[in-house]
Amino acid sequence: MAMALGWFVCACRYLAWRNPTAVWMDAYRFWVRVFALTFFMALASSIPLLLELGILWPSLLERVGNVVGPLIAFGITTLFVIKSVFLGVMFFGQRRVSDRAHVLSVCMVALGLTATIFWGLVLVSWTHTPIGASLVDGRYLVNDWWELIFNPSLFWLVVQFVAASFLMLGCLLLCISAWQATRRPLQNYEKLIYQIGFILAFFAAGIQLFGLDGHLRALARTQPVTAAAVMGIWETGAHPAFIWIGWPEASDGQEPGLIATDMGAKRWMGQQSDGNWVGLDQAEQDLPSVKTLFWLARIGAYLLIWIAGLSIVAGWTVIRRGPDPAKYPPRLLQAQVWLGGLSTIVWLCLWNLNEIERLPFMVWNTIRQEDVITSASASVLATGLLGSVFIYGALLFGWIRMVVHAARYGVVPVRKPGVRP
Repeated sequence: MAMALGWFVCACRYLAWRNPTAVWMDAYRFWVRVFALTFFMALASSIPLLLELGILWPSLLERVGNVVGPLIAFGITTLFVIKSVFLGVMFFGQRRVSDRAHVLSVCMVALGLTATIFWGLVLVSWTHTPIGASLVDGRYLVNDWWELIFNPSLFWLVVQFVAASFLMLGCLLLCISAWQATRRPLQNYEKLIYQIGFILAFFAAGIQLFGLDGHLRALARTQPVTAAAVMGIWETGAHPAFIWIGWPEASDGQEPGLIATDMGAKRWMGQQSDGNWVGLDQAEQDLPSVKTLFWLARIGAYLLIWIAGLSIVAGWTVIRRGPDPAKYPPRLLQAQVWLGGLSTIVWLCLWNLNEIERLPFMVWNTIRQEDVITSASASVLATGLLGSVFIYGALLFGWIRMVVHAARYGVVPVRKPGVRP
């Protein structure tokens, strides 16, 4: 969300500079505060990940340190460059620098945050397709950085990540605008935000479905048995059915309540040389939870379709009733308020689908999770987990409260003593 918000406030600030009207500047002043909260939440959430690499998987870094170290260093460098050089100007220097310099600072923050995220996506995608490096004496040595960075899994992971980021942004814009419309008349910039929200949500949901389709097709080529787990196909055969609703047990694939059709499943499944489509009975090694993969893919896809449909209804309502959400049906606004949470569920489903596919490996087909996991006791791990849940639950609760407060009362600019208006 921080990445998409960064580019959104960048667009608002640029439009306010090129077209100095109150609408875009008001939008920037409100949403830059939300971005500030989200940026520091994102920064805080990245710190435990660095700790977990050393605490939960200590021997993993010994094996992949030549790959992980430079990529993490690149990400941290870009993050702290924008934090040290441009972030202060963006948040506190608008009245102290020219408009051109301030716009440049906002754009550099968005660009730097995107670059930081890119290096993280490179690392995650490489663990799925570990090319460009060779495993020598139990350790990876980099052969070709270009091949490693632009590995086959990167494109679809970037598409899904960027689409999910803007989906969460669009749903957040729509959620807050709809919530405000149920409580008070909207200002002009808030009406504009509502329209931007449903447009972003619609296109981001479509791109996310496109990215999910491409990811599953790539999975069918590289990991056909895992693709069969996502499809819920137990037996190899010539006519696999796509399961819409219900869980197919291995003993009985057609139990009551199962809704399936003969069309669609072949697109996301691997095929043998004899023409049969690969099922779970071809597994030669341990698999992740089949039921988890099955339901994560469906819940994420169905919620994306629901969000896209609700965005279409919002667009049709704008055409029919005008740009003021106060004139829209209350049930429509109430449904849109929940989109902020639904988009988060979509993100969690599809990201965890991507991560769980790799199990039981940490690096696909070479380093198993059980070989590098820590030997700490369950009580120690449980204490750390509960502590993390408590801390970040409190941070998330604070973020929600502050965003709700800003949405309820708006942003009141305060002039500091000694600073000219």
